[in-house]
Amino acid sequence: MKRRAEELAGRDARVIWHPYTQHATEARPLAVVRAEGSILTLEDGSELIDGISSWWACLHGHGHPRIVQAMAAQVEQLDHVLFAGATHEPAVALAEELLSLVPPGLERVFYSDNGSTAVEIALKMVRQVWVHEGQERRRVFVGLEGAYHGDTFGAMAVGDPDPFFLPFKPLLFDARRVPPQADALREVFEELGDRCAGFICEPLVQGAAGMLMHGEEFLREVRELCDEFRLPWIADEVMTGFGRTGDLFACSKAGVSPDILCLAKGLTGGNFPLSATLAGERFFEAFLSQDRSRAFFHGHTFSGNPVGCAVALASLEICRKEETPKKLDRLGARIEARLKRALEGRTLKSLRRTGGIVALDLSPPPGGAAGYLSEWQPVLRALALDQGVLLRPLGQVLYCLPPSSTSDDQADRIADVMADLVRYCATNRA
Repeated sequence: MKRRAEELAGRDARVIWHPYTQHATEARPLAVVRAEGSILTLEDGSELIDGISSWWACLHGHGHPRIVQAMAAQVEQLDHVLFAGATHEPAVALAEELLSLVPPGLERVFYSDNGSTAVEIALKMVRQVWVHEGQERRRVFVGLEGAYHGDTFGAMAVGDPDPFFLPFKPLLFDARRVPPQADALREVFEELGDRCAGFICEPLVQGAAGMLMHGEEFLREVRELCDEFRLPWIADEVMTGFGRTGDLFACSKAGVSPDILCLAKGLTGGNFPLSATLAGERFFEAFLSQDRSRAFFHGHTFSGNPVGCAVALASLEICRKEETPKKLDRLGARIEARLKRALEGRTLKSLRRTGGIVALDLSPPPGGAAGYLSEWQPVLRALALDQGVLLRPLGQVLYCLPPSSTSDDQADRIADVMADLVRYCATNRA
């Protein structure tokens, strides 16, 4: 088994370019051969608890029987068809189901295939509506400090360029970023005036920014300010959607409705690439015209893929029957409580939780870099793997975000490993 793992790593090294990876320094990738529930099985026979839901996507656990069944059945009936000028039952049924679950006011569903494109579509919708309405000066979007919304050019523009996007900064359109404070948001809206296009944020939890968390009250203030200034609010729930915050949607948890909602990752339970951008009817109607050039010219080869839509319907069924948001919230509470007990007497810097997401900040090593490029990241990831847990710290931010299939024993193990990593950092700073 070990030999096969080494052979696979060698073949990988010759042909693969991995995402978010510095190949000059990175350890060889994990050779994964099987996944079930919360467990990843490696080529050498060892097992890992998936403590981060494989990049925040795997919602119910790997290989859920209902999802596997839905995927197989749909492939046999209709695997793919273009979505321009054609439709099918899974896409329509999923749109109907989503619109019945999201906050009120969202009435149209535009499909794509990943979180970045879901955001890209939202930005393009907003911009083109302003153009149709003769307000071409409205081209500056406002977001939050530290924001990350994806790796396509529009998504990069509204995200914080440091550290991911600095080489592309000269190519990005103008955007402003503020802290999650109503006064700061009001100030930038007033400053921009008729140049402001709208506001975008990840509600309640900013994922790649370091699992930064803000309160529900801020989202209610966002809604009030966007209404006051007549600006659209785009809620990026690519990561927070489908129960991660303890409610099906973070916006629902705060009791607010965005004008546009971006969904991906957990939409299919993390089992198939599919995303959706949901918008109010007024956005759809702004494109209706006898002039064909006023259409929304955006699309993807796999928009509304029937297999993806069937899998998403199965995932939503599981969310209802298994009460996934409650399960995730309970897991988060258990991990947080165990961390507090394990580290009693220590000063925990910014230990925080929203739903099933638990995070804390570590001080950087003496003389070392802070932020995403902190030297702690590869060290702590390797130490966690040695103890049988897959974690991927965001620089010096240690977090977990396990799937709902995680057992109590597995949750305790995640917490214990996180506590060990905190102790390691404290010892090695001395």
